[in-house]
Amino acid sequence: MKPDPATLRAHLQAVLPSVRADLEALVRIPSVSLLPEHAEDVRRSATAVADLFAREGFDVRLVAIHDAAPAVLASRPAPAGRPTVLLYAHHDVQPAGAEDDWDSPPFIPTERQGRLYGRGAADDKAGIAAHLAAIRAHGDQLPVGVTVFIEGEEESGSETLGQLLERHHDDLRADVIVIADSTNWAVGAPALTTSLRGVFDFYVEVRTLDHALHSGMWGGIAPDALMVLTRLLASLHDDRGNVAVDGLIRGPAPDVAYDETRLRRDGGILDGVDLIGDGSTVERLWTRPALTVIGLDAVRTAEASNTLAPSAKAMISVRLAPGDDPEQAFAAVREHLARQVPWGAQLTISPGYPPGRPVQIDPTGPAFDAARAAFSEAWDGTDLLFVGTGGSIPIVDDFARAFPDAALLVTGVEDPDTRAHSPNEGLHLAEWEKVCLAETLLLHYL
Repeated sequence: MKPDPATLRAHLQAVLPSVRADLEALVRIPSVSLLPEHAEDVRRSATAVADLFAREGFDVRLVAIHDAAPAVLASRPAPAGRPTVLLYAHHDVQPAGAEDDWDSPPFIPTERQGRLYGRGAADDKAGIAAHLAAIRAHGDQLPVGVTVFIEGEEESGSETLGQLLERHHDDLRADVIVIADSTNWAVGAPALTTSLRGVFDFYVEVRTLDHALHSGMWGGIAPDALMVLTRLLASLHDDRGNVAVDGLIRGPAPDVAYDETRLRRDGGILDGVDLIGDGSTVERLWTRPALTVIGLDAVRTAEASNTLAPSAKAMISVRLAPGDDPEQAFAAVREHLARQVPWGAQLTISPGYPPGRPVQIDPTGPAFDAARAAFSEAWDGTDLLFVGTGGSIPIVDDFARAFPDAALLVTGVEDPDTRAHSPNEGLHLAEWEKVCLAETLLLHYL
């Protein structure tokens, strides 16, 4: 006889200390997939994750396409007549950046005021740990079949994920897919993410001279590349901060209130700085395009001289509303820049990381009913919200295309102050325990 929810809650409390220790051990591994010098750490991380699930009685193997970062594929079969649930997370992490920007070393998990700080403590090793906690709480009485897929290159673009899904399609087939890599609405407010913006990056470079020139002798007649680039970048937004590129999709957002006071607090927006764009806050964050200059190649001020720069380059990130297409959007941005480049400057535009498509999920059906029950119980009666996110998780579209009949539940291990990808990334431990309980109950109700 399978345990009831009260018994499962007690089982979870009993296993949480061991799961927390396993999470901290994973955080200590600097599994930065973007940096080749950490390739061995990424492999070590995959092996550590594989060992965790092997100890829970799973059939486990490491899978990879050629020499790409390995993923962990683990499974326990379903009892007769029961569904199979695929649990996804990723074991690779973002670079830590400058250690001086952290209040504690990024790869030494450190608890302060109810948060566990460290690179990957939330994104997304907390997702791995939530899956592990749910499995460990059920012990040898898992009520459904469970397949675990822990990717190793999500933070570097999931370049081989599509090939992995194709190669291991039969092993990964499931009735429900739980992707533990998003955020809850707030501390105390559980959420499933049902819309995500798409993303693509590109480089724009301008050239005006074949060599640098003395700014006194040539300034005022020869255009310098930085002057051209700044004017070109400014053309991408109107005076209110809306994206000014024709052809990008804009859509309505769910009826969710996100007041400006909380938004400013969550985002750390400085007093006196205006918000940009038109429409409701959630429309601007979830269902309208955004365009950000994320990098600039130019002369550093410490090395500046009285010289006209012959070339300048920027990297730009574009977020796309659900319903848009990255290829068509990239073409629209290219056409805009080609029309706007001033003074006949030479313009080169080249793509960056592989694009990610936006996603819209229909939150209806038995799996979502089970999620409502599980999350509401884990959060002591608080209703589960269905929300969007301005961020992009390209792998959600990969899974949706590979398994169109499966229900996709994009769950949150983060909260608005997690600071994923930033210094002082931190996991709210009390909320994470609720995530673990919600997933434990979700397997029960499914």
